[in-house]
Amino acid sequence: MTIAATRTPVALPARALLACGAVSGPLYFLTTLTQAAVRDGFDVTKHPASMLSNGDAGWIQVANFLVTGVLMIAGAIGLSRTLEPGRGSTWGPRLLGVFGVSLLFAAVFKADPGNGFPAGRGPGTISTAGVLHMAAGSVGFLSLIVATFVFASRFSREGRRGWAVYSRATGIAFFASFAGISSGNANAAVMLAFWATVMLAWGWVTAVVVHTSR
Repeated sequence: MTIAATRTPVALPARALLACGAVSGPLYFLTTLTQAAVRDGFDVTKHPASMLSNGDAGWIQVANFLVTGVLMIAGAIGLSRTLEPGRGSTWGPRLLGVFGVSLLFAAVFKADPGNGFPAGRGPGTISTAGVLHMAAGSVGFLSLIVATFVFASRFSREGRRGWAVYSRATGIAFFASFAGISSGNANAAVMLAFWATVMLAWGWVTAVVVHTSR
């Protein structure tokens, strides 16, 4: 006699939380890239996305950080409720939750203006808020990087080689670009690489959340 394997369906609230996590990345970059294209003086080869929080329209990026941070935290909670027990089922969602919290801090403590943005601004000065913003960003990005390796270990244990390679490659690329921009040598190539790998990392989060919800 064959016993059919059964699995308890994911509850609707958990699916709603996962949906929040899935849309956080696309929403963040849709809002950010739209601003980058229209804000006077902003240049993706010179400025990180967080500098969009400055100027008359800076409230848009502040709201972007707040909304996507809440969505990311919701997605992390959804993952914690739906992942089957095993390697990474606890710390994977927690690390993504820390990343979400870092976005909230990035909204409260704005990046310092400078380097020609907002338009007309010269070299920027370092403020307490700016230092706290960088600290929050560093914690958030490092948490996201570690999360990629935590999930890679889980995927390897489950025999999902493709997902494991994808996760590790994302973590390595993101760490390399983060190290490059943290070195202070933020030339055009380094800045563009950082933008690209942040998008890659957000895309990875979306892919993992969608994969889990299925």
